[in-house]
Amino acid sequence: MFTHTIVRTPCKNVLNGITSAPELGKPDYEKALRQHAAYIEALKKTGVDVTVLPANDDYPDSCFVEDVAVCTKKCAIITRPGAVTRTGEIAFIEDALRKFYTSIERIQEPGTLEGGDVMMVGDTFYVGRSARTNEEGIRQFAAILEKYGYACVEVPLTEVLHLKTGVNYIENDNMLVSGEFVDKECFKKYNHILIPEGEAYAANCIWMNGTVIVPEGYPGTLKAIQDAGYPTLTVDTSEFRKIDGGLSCLSLRF
Repeated sequence: MFTHTIVRTPCKNVLNGITSAPELGKPDYEKALRQHAAYIEALKKTGVDVTVLPANDDYPDSCFVEDVAVCTKKCAIITRPGAVTRTGEIAFIEDALRKFYTSIERIQEPGTLEGGDVMMVGDTFYVGRSARTNEEGIRQFAAILEKYGYACVEVPLTEVLHLKTGVNYIENDNMLVSGEFVDKECFKKYNHILIPEGEAYAANCIWMNGTVIVPEGYPGTLKAIQDAGYPTLTVDTSEFRKIDGGLSCLSLRF
C-alpha cells in the first residue's frame, strides 16, 4: 500500500518541454495547472498524503518528478536523467526525499537512468534500456537494489520512450500491455490486459491502493480495467501528453 506521494507544480516554461509529438501543439499552462490539481485530488482519494513541491522555471519538464528518483520500501535512489536538459533537476529532489528516507542512493556518471523506465513488481524491478536509461545506469541500479534484497531485470526497448509508456503493473499479477510488450518473454507469466488499438497512450495508468487511475478519454482501456474488477478514477492529462508525459510521470509514489 502507498502512503505518500511527491509531485511538483508545472512551471510556466512547461510549454517548452521535450516532445516527440510537436503536432499536438504546446501545452496550455493554465489548463495544465488545472489538470495537475485534479491529479492531486485523485491521488488523495486513494488515501495517500501528497507533498507538493514548488514550480521550477529553470526546468520545463520538472513536473515529471518520477524521472529523477526511484522510491522503494527501503531506500530512495536519485537517478541521473538521460536528457541533458533535465540533469540539473536531481539537485532539487533530495530535500523532499530526506523527510521520508534515511537511506538515499545515487546513480553516478556515466550512468543514466530515468524513473519512467522503472516498474516495480513486488521485490523485482523491471528496467527499460532506452534512449534515456543506459547500460551503466542499469548496472549501478541493479547493484544498489541487490544491497537491499531486491532483484533487477533489464528490458530492452525498441519502440517507446520509457518502459512504462507501454506496460504497467496494476498488482494481482495483472499488467496493462501494448505494442512491443505484448510478446515480451519476461512478462509472459503475468495476466495481460491488452490496451485497445488506438489507445496506446492509456497504457500508462497507475495502481493506487486498489484503485487504478486512468487517463481520461480512453473508454476501451477504462472498460478493460473495470472488467478486471478494479475501481477506477480518471484524470485528464492532455496537456502533459503534448510533452511526452503521462500519469505515472507526474508523481513519486511510496
